[in-house]
Amino acid sequence: MLFDLKGDSNMSPTVGILYSTVKENSQRLQLITNGMSQEEIDYKGPNNNFNSTAQLIKHIMFVDLNWVYRIKGEPLPHSCKKQYGPMIDANNKLPMVKGMTLNTLMSNYEGVLKMLKETCTQLKDADLDRVVTFGHENEKQSTIRWGLWHMADHNRYHQAHIIQLRKWYNDSSLSK
Repeated sequence: MLFDLKGDSNMSPTVGILYSTVKENSQRLQLITNGMSQEEIDYKGPNNNFNSTAQLIKHIMFVDLNWVYRIKGEPLPHSCKKQYGPMIDANNKLPMVKGMTLNTLMSNYEGVLKMLKETCTQLKDADLDRVVTFGHENEKQSTIRWGLWHMADHNRYHQAHIIQLRKWYNDSSLSK
């Protein structure tokens, strides 16, 4: 199997490479969550005090959705905030997600990735230098280039948490 970071033929070269990093990490997320039961998706660790896989996937999805709209230069529509959000709950934690199937989570995430792909086909490499504002508490600035890289990095970061949850879940299942 050949791995490469190439965008679609209708993307500028650097935009395509950065888009590919997000796409590859989303494919890896699908692989590492494949076959999870509903109980495992909702599992919150040995002492029930970690974010579940469902919470982490929804968080990744909402962060990516926010970046899509930043890249487009548009505010996140209220309907999207309602459907995919919020970013954090009243206690500054990831919102509780329980009973949402892996299929639903991944299908929703694929919709966000489709929006990202459509957005990236509109970008030229020079657009990567454009500065956008992000952050829900302290506003920060970054280039679109950094934002695309961050989407891939953020996804991979939380994949490590999901892998740990899977290990704990399997270990607890073996001891039952």
